[in-house]
Amino acid sequence: MTDLIILGSTGSIGTQALDIVRENPNDYCVSALVAGKNIDLLEKQAREFKPKTVAVQDEKAAKDLKLRLNDTDIQVLSGTDGVCFAASDKGDTVLNAIVGIAGLRPTLAAIKSGKTIALANKETLVTAGDIVKRELKKYGVNLLPVDSEHSAIFQSLQGAPRERLSKIILTASGGPFYSKKREDLVDVTPADALKHPNWSMGAKITIDSATLMNKGLEVIEAVHLFDVSANDIEVLVHRQSIVHSAVEFVDGGVIAQLGTPDMKLPIQYAFTYPDRKYLGGERLDLSKLGSLTFEKPDTETFRCLPLCIKAIDEGGLKPAAANGANEEAVKLFLEGKIKFLQIADLVQNAIENQKSVNTFSVEDVFDADFAARELVRNSIK
Repeated sequence: MTDLIILGSTGSIGTQALDIVRENPNDYCVSALVAGKNIDLLEKQAREFKPKTVAVQDEKAAKDLKLRLNDTDIQVLSGTDGVCFAASDKGDTVLNAIVGIAGLRPTLAAIKSGKTIALANKETLVTAGDIVKRELKKYGVNLLPVDSEHSAIFQSLQGAPRERLSKIILTASGGPFYSKKREDLVDVTPADALKHPNWSMGAKITIDSATLMNKGLEVIEAVHLFDVSANDIEVLVHRQSIVHSAVEFVDGGVIAQLGTPDMKLPIQYAFTYPDRKYLGGERLDLSKLGSLTFEKPDTETFRCLPLCIKAIDEGGLKPAAANGANEEAVKLFLEGKIKFLQIADLVQNAIENQKSVNTFSVEDVFDADFAARELVRNSIK
């Protein structure tokens, strides 16, 4: 039985992971649950799965939850220290589905405690990829990707010599504004941007999909996961979201992973790797697909993608600055305080204002993140 720690248990990935646990009670148990502020759902999860520990980032919410769970033996922790303790406590695999850079410290804590990392928090590698990779090597820990695209690449590489990889083909749905030009996007609203054509995701990642920032962050993540350069990654818009990504080898052969737009498969594969187990749900029927289309993205309209490539090419703390600026800009857009097209402008400004460095610490990463957020906030005053 695999003992799981679920970080971000009340979000889209976390709830689907718990569905897998619920459907396979003899294969999994849950030792810890971590969430942000949704304590109504977290309380229900805690009572159902009976973890040893729950942790809530928000101190006030944690106090409320502690009162609610007073009739149980469940330990309730709070703040970053509490989240990191939960991530490093008893358990085999940590699923990190926390949104944003807040997921970095728990990942590092879990690595130091020797856990297998099932990573759905892309910001861990985007902001501190070099540091994380050093820690993984130091502690002999496996990191398995949960993002559908990176899981697809990982699955497609199985059984092939890594040195025979020629390039990675990273697919993108194109989001809700596919085929739109800049002039079409001047006055789009958060409600417009949240209408993703294929996937059901949280608000932040859905906006990132609309700007193609999500794909830019995935390019940075893939650079670290698969030890390639951004030049070795081709992004293609694939509207059907059936080919989740592919790899091309030196002999010209292309291997892809296909499936329905369902995150349960990559979540479960990270739990069972290198094995595969039965997973219920809709099956892909190739005879009903009709056609699969692929095209190059419009990087003039959706500037966040090339800006992320610029950030990882220049390296250092520039990816952290890009990520921090984007997180803050998306927050402001969802609050109606900036326009959609301003998101890319603010990301660019943060990248250009971040000094180039060759070496950096975790604290430097958070300093760059803070400075980028401040720059964004000051830009709209």
